[in-house]
Amino acid sequence: MKARSAVFWIVGGLLALLFVAPLGWLVVASFKSSAEFAQTPPTLLPEHVSLENYRRLLDAGLWHNVLNSVLVAAGTVLAASALSVLAGYGFARFRFRLRGVLFLVVLSTLMIPFQSIVPSLYLILDDLQLTNSRLGLVLVYTVFALPFGIFTMRAAFAAVPAAVEEAAIVDGAGELTLLRRVLLPIVAPGLATVALYAFFTAWNEFLAALIFTTRQERYTLPVVLANLQTGAGGTLNWGVLETGAVFAAVPCIAIFLILQRYYVAGLTGGAVKG
Repeated sequence: MKARSAVFWIVGGLLALLFVAPLGWLVVASFKSSAEFAQTPPTLLPEHVSLENYRRLLDAGLWHNVLNSVLVAAGTVLAASALSVLAGYGFARFRFRLRGVLFLVVLSTLMIPFQSIVPSLYLILDDLQLTNSRLGLVLVYTVFALPFGIFTMRAAFAAVPAAVEEAAIVDGAGELTLLRRVLLPIVAPGLATVALYAFFTAWNEFLAALIFTTRQERYTLPVVLANLQTGAGGTLNWGVLETGAVFAAVPCIAIFLILQRYYVAGLTGGAVKG
């Protein structure tokens, strides 16, 4: 039994190391200088620790672009989570005509390629004077995240026994009180899943941010990193690329680790009936 357990931990540790190694190398490589990146043959570890790449990004005003990404991602998480909760609760609990058809229409939007609706989205945002604005990106990303969010929250609310709501109603709880104080704590794993999905959608998205923003001060992190990673003569600046990837990856990893148990529970909730 001990031998089997030891084999399990050894194999698990090696697999974990296999997945963590590229990220660890990314962080270590970000401390190489530009000259060391150009060496032949390349070095695995930095011979001299250098903060050149971090200084270069900060001197380029990266913190302002990071703030843009944080505000856009936070706005998307709040909007997508709130709308997904309300819509998911409505689809799960209320009975109305064409409910099934409307739900299928919402899910069918997942099959529409984003590139095919870019001209229409641009015209709409331009008419509303929301190009080059964080609010415009929040609205676009919220629309991206809503189909998955509504699907997830509908499943989460449907898994809650009706007796829970009936007991709360008997105690005098109204619809909003029932939703906020009774149901939301129960469906927290599903809500965490929606929030994570919305955050990753907004934080990593590149094409919409590139098209709907044209001013440097409005760029999100992926767009500004794409502009900064090219060096003189069109060569790829590996130092800036590696360091920018660290800036982009650290918040995603931190948030995922914090909400991991809720995320896993939200994905597996309702998978087994009974």
